[in-house]
Amino acid sequence: MTSAAIDRRGFAVRAGSLIAGLGIAGLACDAAKAAQASGGDEISHTNAAIHQKIMFAAPAARVYEALTMTEQFDKVVRLSAAMNSGMQKMLGTTPTSIDPVAGGAFALFGGYVTGRNLELVPNARIVQAWRAGSWDAGDYSIAKFVLLDQGPATKLTFDHAGFPNDAAEHLAEGWHVNYWEPLAKLLAG
Repeated sequence: MTSAAIDRRGFAVRAGSLIAGLGIAGLACDAAKAAQASGGDEISHTNAAIHQKIMFAAPAARVYEALTMTEQFDKVVRLSAAMNSGMQKMLGTTPTSIDPVAGGAFALFGGYVTGRNLELVPNARIVQAWRAGSWDAGDYSIAKFVLLDQGPATKLTFDHAGFPNDAAEHLAEGWHVNYWEPLAKLLAG
């Protein structure tokens, strides 16, 4: 077994523990803080989450490929608001990189967005441990993309949770201008 396979397997085991600890509702440390503040019921009801539904004029296989293949997603990055607004200087210089396997790492938007693919179901589902470069070290959120063929189109249902609460509005807008809008342009071309 190669060291990359061992690293992926080890990551997958750790990721399973992370997902169980995080749940889809948020970070375990946020839950602990909320539990202390609410009298110790150990359940947080204060974490922000994003839920978006987007239609793309392309089959699910094409959308999945654009989200998981380095060459395709690099085109999305190049069409994004972040890369076309002057933010490019702030984002970094790391090239787009996606290892399209469970446990595989990714670096997007010049290395500003990084994480790991936790679950990949071809043409159907992508679950990622996802983080922005401005977050505290070790803080990861969970981003889940569910693809459903709708004839010649695809309905993408997106859920994002576990991010810092003060980032919710920025992230919700960012998904539209840096993912969905450029992805729609790429798929239309």
